[in-house]
Amino acid sequence: MRPLKIILTVADAERLRGALVLACAQAALGEDTALFLQLDAVALLRPPIIAPRDADHAAAGLPPLATLLAEALALGVTLTACQSGLALAGLDADDLPPGIDTGGPVQFLRETSDDARLLIA
Repeated sequence: MRPLKIILTVADAERLRGALVLACAQAALGEDTALFLQLDAVALLRPPIIAPRDADHAAAGLPPLATLLAEALALGVTLTACQSGLALAGLDADDLPPGIDTGGPVQFLRETSDDARLLIA
């Protein structure tokens, strides 16, 4: 299967949730998976990680956003927060949950092979 690379560009918790679900599914299949949070999307990583619809998802038997993020990391999904996005959100790398890297779009694209599926969420 081809590697899956997802770019999230907006601070929309439900888009992040959807990207994480896809990333977890790909990683559970044993495949290379990466998620790059660019610019405003980085603000979603501000602790504590709480999404407006977490209660709705919990009522449906689904995990809250923070748990889904932890599961993605445990499955080996590479998560990268944009350095410019950190500055926009007023965050430092130390503010991010453990396991999340920092980098830029050049690095992310350099690490994206020609055969990868590239999605923008």
